Amino acid sequence: MTMIPGLFEKNLRIRQLSVLMMASVITVSCGSSKNVSSKKKTATKTVAKAENLRKLDSRFDGSISRSVSDILKDAEKYLGTPYKFGGNSSSGFDCSGFTVKVFEENDFSLPRRSADQADAGKQIDIKEVKPGDLLFFATAGGSRVSHVGIVHDIGADGEVKFIHASTSKGVIISSLNEKYWNKAYLHAQRVL
Repeated sequence: MTMIPGLFEKNLRIRQLSVLMMASVITVSCGSSKNVSSKKKTATKTVAKAENLRKLDSRFDGSISRSVSDILKDAEKYLGTPYKFGGNSSSGFDCSGFTVKVFEENDFSLPRRSADQADAGKQIDIKEVKPGDLLFFATAGGSRVSHVGIVHDIGADGEVKFIHASTSKGVIISSLNEKYWNKAYLHAQRVL
């Protein structure tokens, strides 16, 4: 079979563009972060707030329910699991696959996409967040939801820490005191 001149080059360019688009989707679908805690450890470090960041602290200082405690324990067992685009198992997760799996293990259903999860439950002010709530981020700038995490704990000073599947480190615990996450933060939802 003979090809029309230039068709091969055009197909090659289309394939290259497709690969680049997939790479950008992966990068935008779930943000990256610096590792704040070591693998398989549930105690979290306090992260000093960088200058000129928004005040994204919670006033929560109470106890959590058994169901929230179970969700956090299930989330913690995946610490260190690698990132995998479209993944929703212990072999690899993307951000929304991680939240779906953890909540599913506790008989609670969430939509698959982070943008859809952002509409589940009730939107709450950051000052009211507590462990088990969901945090949403625009990792590509703007206001489009592209990342989700589960509030893990609240520090004594109100520091909000969350567990999530980051593209660069897999499942980790991060802080809203980190510049990247502080700037990307959009809103919180209570689904429980």
